[in-house]
Amino acid sequence: MAQWSQWFNELGPAVVDGGAAAGSAKTVGPGGSVSDGGSRGLTGYSIVSPDSLDSAVELAKGCPVLGIGGPVDVYDAIAT
Repeated sequence: MAQWSQWFNELGPAVVDGGAAAGSAKTVGPGGSVSDGGSRGLTGYSIVSPDSLDSAVELAKGCPVLGIGGPVDVYDAIAT
C-alpha cells in the first residue's frame, strides 16, 4: 500500500479516482449470453486526468503493478 500512496502523491492533482482492485467478473455477450470471467482480465483501475493519452502513458509508467510483473492498460475515456 505504501507504493500506491507514493505513486498517487507523485501524480498529484492528476488523480481523479485512486480506484480499486477488481473482484469476480462476468461477461455479457451479444444476444445476452453470459460467461464467467471478464473478457479483458481487469485486475483494478485508477482514473487520472492528464493532457493526452501519451501523458497518461507516462504517468502509468510509475504504477506499482509494473513492479510485480503485471501490465497496465491505458484507455482514453470518451466523455459525452
